[in-house]
Amino acid sequence: MSVSTLGILHPGKMGSTIAASAKAAVPRVVWTSAGRSSASAWRAAAAGLEDAVTVTNLVRDSDVIVSVCPPHAAESVAEEVAALGFRGLYADANAVSPSRARAIAGIIQRAGGQFVDGGIVGGPVQRAGTTRLYLSGDGAGQVAACFEGGPLQAIVIGGGIGSASALKMVYAAQTKGTTALLSAILAVARHEGVEQELFQEWSMSQPWLGERALRQLEGAADRAWRWVGEMEEIAATFEEAGLPGGFHLAAADVYRRLEAHADEASAPPASTLVQEILDAGAPAHH
Repeated sequence: MSVSTLGILHPGKMGSTIAASAKAAVPRVVWTSAGRSSASAWRAAAAGLEDAVTVTNLVRDSDVIVSVCPPHAAESVAEEVAALGFRGLYADANAVSPSRARAIAGIIQRAGGQFVDGGIVGGPVQRAGTTRLYLSGDGAGQVAACFEGGPLQAIVIGGGIGSASALKMVYAAQTKGTTALLSAILAVARHEGVEQELFQEWSMSQPWLGERALRQLEGAADRAWRWVGEMEEIAATFEEAGLPGGFHLAAADVYRRLEAHADEASAPPASTLVQEILDAGAPAHH
């Protein structure tokens, strides 16, 4: 299939760079401004995307649609596209559990479209080698071809629908899960008055860990609100495999305590964030 138009739903911080990466291989990359924020419009313009104005127009014109949205919205975006009669390739690149990916596939396939499972590893695409889009299912190779020549690395894996999502889940379980765990450890150490002693021990036994914990917490603050749903999806993935999901439900709670910093230009120092995590769980005094 020759792809002349790729549609992106929606060009947030991640989605706009995914869409821009397709411009090297796809003649026309479109988004929809209806109902979107001025920040989305600025990102789309900076990425050189064409405004199709409405989702109806985007669905009509696109051969391939890529969905990049918060996990909770993945089904509703797919349902909107399916209801408009999309018959092309629909790639869901959202952080959802394998079972949800298969459920979303059903929404698209029942309407006559073809579904490709996707999972993004890395941050917004800045340069080649920093961000990978894993793809699985029939049609994965065709979606991958849309990114040839651009900075996003698209990698096709076997296993069918659900495999790309599963890889995303287990990878983020370690990276973002560990950040949440270290952040909670710092909060407990402060609560118990052994924060300085913990850093001293780390400096002797694991000299890289203290700085890593602080750096990762500061780096997570503005994105923590996005990661709450992702941690819940990881918990569901673990439970579906017969393993406890409590690790990542707790991680979701840690990130929920930082939601006030959503999309801030600069994060407060780690020391302040540790206190916020601690204070958010303190019992109310009457």
